[in-house]
Amino acid sequence: MADKEYIIFCDESDVSGAYYSNFYGGVLVGSSHYDRITTRLNSEKQRLNLFGEVKWSKVTATYLPKYRELMQAFFEEVRQGHLKVRIMFRQNVHQAVGLTQDQIEGAFFRLYYQFIKHAFGLMHRTPIAEPARLRLYFDEFPETKEAASQFKGFILALKDNPRIHHAGLSIRTEDIAEFDSHDHVLAQCLDVVLGAMAFRLNNKHKEIPQGQRRRGKRTVAKEILYKAILAEIHRIRPGLNIGISTGTPDGLAERWTAPYLHWRFVPSEVEYREEFVKPKNKTGPTQPT
Repeated sequence: MADKEYIIFCDESDVSGAYYSNFYGGVLVGSSHYDRITTRLNSEKQRLNLFGEVKWSKVTATYLPKYRELMQAFFEEVRQGHLKVRIMFRQNVHQAVGLTQDQIEGAFFRLYYQFIKHAFGLMHRTPIAEPARLRLYFDEFPETKEAASQFKGFILALKDNPRIHHAGLSIRTEDIAEFDSHDHVLAQCLDVVLGAMAFRLNNKHKEIPQGQRRRGKRTVAKEILYKAILAEIHRIRPGLNIGISTGTPDGLAERWTAPYLHWRFVPSEVEYREEFVKPKNKTGPTQPT
């Protein structure tokens, strides 16, 4: 069945991290699967007694088994191609140069725009008989209403991009909105995946509380959940390196069709900053993470 609508839930994390920053994530679902998947995941939450909002920040040793089961259900849908997940981030060793003050101050939304425009490969969707509507939902922005309104205007203008238009995708003003993740289980699952990537890439799994000799139980639980999520990802993309852009050996169309991809965003003009290299990777800027 051809989807008449596509819905993308978006989230962000770790604007400034020790080694990686500006994490953006999105999960795309077609209208033909949305109701069924939402019902399934909400039922899983009920079965697991997860009555509140699921978030990476809430992961504890007590809730670890429940989160693992929910993530298994989520990634089963990803593995079957019913959901598409994209994660974008910036590696701090690649520092942009030559930016104006406006570009620096507007970095949050400028990067978000790049994520929406390119991460899902919208322009690589194969045109079909019926065009499809694209709806985008963003977790409540931490920026001013004026800046958010301007950003939404730029997103709306993507409908006029010739390649996106040729792909049969349209966007309306009412299709771009902020939402409360408490009401959307797909956004909650995305938060967990995005949080896990930021956690591991910024070496938070090694953190030891001040005055202690060992890691806290919550940190250990989060590392276990991260490894469980990575195992699910590797069932889809064997050997995927979370710290670099995922390859698309089958061509650019895979940016649209692939169930799961990472994108390490690198500005066009950068300088290499050795002080931001993770300690174990001092041999060079492209060592695996």
